Amino acid sequence: MKAAPLLQTNGGTHDHNAAAKVKMFFNKQKEYLLKVQGLLCRKTGRSMLNVFVRSLTILCMAIAIVLSSISVCDGYWLFADKKIFGLWHFCTLQHNHKAECTTEINVAEVNGLYSGLVFIRITTTLAVVLAIFGLEMLITSQLCQDPSARRKWAFGSGLTLLSFSVTSLGMLTFVILLWDFITFTGFSLTFWCEFIATFLFFLSSISGLQIYSMMPSVEDSLASV
Repeated sequence: MKAAPLLQTNGGTHDHNAAAKVKMFFNKQKEYLLKVQGLLCRKTGRSMLNVFVRSLTILCMAIAIVLSSISVCDGYWLFADKKIFGLWHFCTLQHNHKAECTTEINVAEVNGLYSGLVFIRITTTLAVVLAIFGLEMLITSQLCQDPSARRKWAFGSGLTLLSFSVTSLGMLTFVILLWDFITFTGFSLTFWCEFIATFLFFLSSISGLQIYSMMPSVEDSLASV
């Protein structure tokens, strides 16, 4: 007569233990998910210094693109011996201080100047296009904090470095072609704009790649859980 209550008591204890184990399992899963979420939040929740450096990098890129665009569109880079050498025109100053400009670069009588300027136009214009795409990737990586944001930042920094290389090649070609006419005071304001833009391209690319090397990936964060 006493066996039935005993069996009922043991069954109730077994059900209670099973419920406790299920509850413990779900608690562990919840703790794991909270830990993963915390790691991701710490990854995306960057410090003010990090945000400032990234914003400064993007700002330098934007300023460099504007300066380079103005320099390429204007194109008058060098004044020498009453002559103005530009990417698109060659001008001579008359006695009344009026400039007569022409697109016939061969009038300057400088060996290889025409083909050299064509090369410089291509390189400087390509550099601006690459920098625009690089800036777009940098901005996109900050607006969309997804697993591919780190790759977008690296790709944008790589395009910026390539833009610096192409711009430097174009400016170096210009200096070599017109070496006999170059004086320090002969460079125009637009030439110095291009020089500053080249420096900003370099600065932005190096800082961007340095930031990329310090960015932990999502996989690394999950691996540490």
